[in-house]
Amino acid sequence: MKYRRLGTTDLKVSIIGVGTWQFGGEWGKQFLQQEADAILDQAQESGINLIDTAECYGDHVSEALIGNYISRRRREDWVIATKFGHHFNENFSRNQLWTASDVLKQLDDSLKALSTDYVDVYQFHSGSDEAFDNDELWTVLDKQVQAGKIRHLGTSIGSNDNLHQTAASTKVNSRVIQVVYNRLDRKPEERVFPSCQEQDLGVLARVPLASGYLSGKYKPGAVFSENDVRNNHDREHTLRKLEEVAQIRDNEVPQGIDMATWALAWCLKHPAVTAVIPGCKSPEQVISNAAAADYISEFHPQNWKE
Repeated sequence: MKYRRLGTTDLKVSIIGVGTWQFGGEWGKQFLQQEADAILDQAQESGINLIDTAECYGDHVSEALIGNYISRRRREDWVIATKFGHHFNENFSRNQLWTASDVLKQLDDSLKALSTDYVDVYQFHSGSDEAFDNDELWTVLDKQVQAGKIRHLGTSIGSNDNLHQTAASTKVNSRVIQVVYNRLDRKPEERVFPSCQEQDLGVLARVPLASGYLSGKYKPGAVFSENDVRNNHDREHTLRKLEEVAQIRDNEVPQGIDMATWALAWCLKHPAVTAVIPGCKSPEQVISNAAAADYISEFHPQNWKE
């Protein structure tokens, strides 16, 4: 495993993290504690120290699975990033909660679920610019940093071209940007990444496997179960994505390389990206994800096909 400094923070994070939206039960599977334990044990064995979660992956369900695990391990071995601004409802819906008092309650609820007295990165979660431009919110959050409940602030931008929130990061003391970035969606390269590099922000690339489409497991025409969030995606758009994936697999992925491993390494070759945070449903997927760290050391980016 390889590690990088996360922006201007004092955190060294593995370039492969563990995304945990799936722990909330919206990706076609409900997770037992022992299943979450096995995934996180494999992550640690693979050298991964970064876990990304959120208050609304279930109603703190993902956080609780992680917290139960962490309570039986060494907290200092892990960098835990979570988010605020939403409340989980059934059927993949969320309530927006952006007042300072709402966020303070969310923070306390997250700390309780995570079985910890501090979170390493606390991220503004896909909110509007109006919600972001709230000085009272950032003042209250800064006080939580001073109190030790939060080590560093971050922003998970909803639109991967949100330059407004990215450019204002230094102003609000947000040191990390989380953004959708993958081989099918390169929009951040245009404006967001240059701003991140100018401010020396840490960048967490979420959805690096394009909701699993870049895993290579799904062919055009694939059908997802009703309790899988991908079942709500536009069918025609999904078909076009999977057709593009087939072309990428045939024309860009070197023979003998797992497509998911390649897709993660592809993200990491951009100099703005600190780490990728793919979701995983099994220890075997963790191993496949972690292999991307070896891949980027063996294949120089200049030799990769674009």
